[in-house]
Amino acid sequence: MPLDPVRVSDTRAWLAMASNDLRGAQIDLDADPPLFEDALFHCQQAVEKALKAFLTWHDVPFRKTHNLEEIGYQCEQVDPTLKQLVDTAVPLTEYAWKFRYPGEPGKVESQEVEEVLGIARDVYEAVLGALPNEVRPNDQQ
Repeated sequence: MPLDPVRVSDTRAWLAMASNDLRGAQIDLDADPPLFEDALFHCQQAVEKALKAFLTWHDVPFRKTHNLEEIGYQCEQVDPTLKQLVDTAVPLTEYAWKFRYPGEPGKVESQEVEEVLGIARDVYEAVLGALPNEVRPNDQQ
């Protein structure tokens, strides 16, 4: 049975955006000086977009939210094997807003960013592995 070209395109678009966020996080980490807070934001965004790609592929509607617990729960309803990975990623939700506004958010260390980037990459790879190859972004086929 042929794949729905609209669903393939929409899913691929979410995955491409997630991949770009992972790339942005790495660029921020490699900058001199590093942009740790911005890297954390991109990590959260990569997880969010990867999970939304998964939901898009499975035709599960989702609301506009950065809440990884909510989005992740919807993914777990489709594939319960994602639960542990989602649970690991849920704390990244705060990076969607924590450093985006003035205030005293606290100091970020390189180790924290490395760990969070690892989580974001794991989520992205798990989603890629759970979807057909046809939805991979063109640079990853």
